[in-house]
Amino acid sequence: MPKPLQALELENFLPYRLSVLAQLVSESLHDLYAGPFGLTVTQWRVMAALGGFAPLTASEVGARIVMDKVAVSRAVAGLLKRGLIERVPDATDRRRAPLELSAQGRTMHGRIVPLALAYEERLYEGLTSEQRKMFDDLADRLFAQAKQLRV
Repeated sequence: MPKPLQALELENFLPYRLSVLAQLVSESLHDLYAGPFGLTVTQWRVMAALGGFAPLTASEVGARIVMDKVAVSRAVAGLLKRGLIERVPDATDRRRAPLELSAQGRTMHGRIVPLALAYEERLYEGLTSEQRKMFDDLADRLFAQAKQLRV
């Protein structure tokens, strides 16, 4: 006799809820920079990573923003073509091709960051300061647990 199917209430399933929330937030944020700056979500994430951690290779960017190599490669190619990022020589390893924001890229990054931070602040308005602290702590714990489960 077959086992009865286990019920999965999708709307209450944590991975689903996190995915939908991340997608909604990402799309809302994208609306702020897509039109005025002509960037895709992946291009902005590459720029954001380079804005905070450059120089990075494309592989290092992909690992930092947890995105697929092909998507990162396409984003990097588009940003290089537009002159928003550039390759910098690596004195210790000429095979390595680290990337950083160009002057134009730093200017654009500097214009987008305040929009992103203002969006984050508006998003957090739905929580009290205590809830925000609790959410940040819980998110850190879930992030650490998810990384541990991935190994």
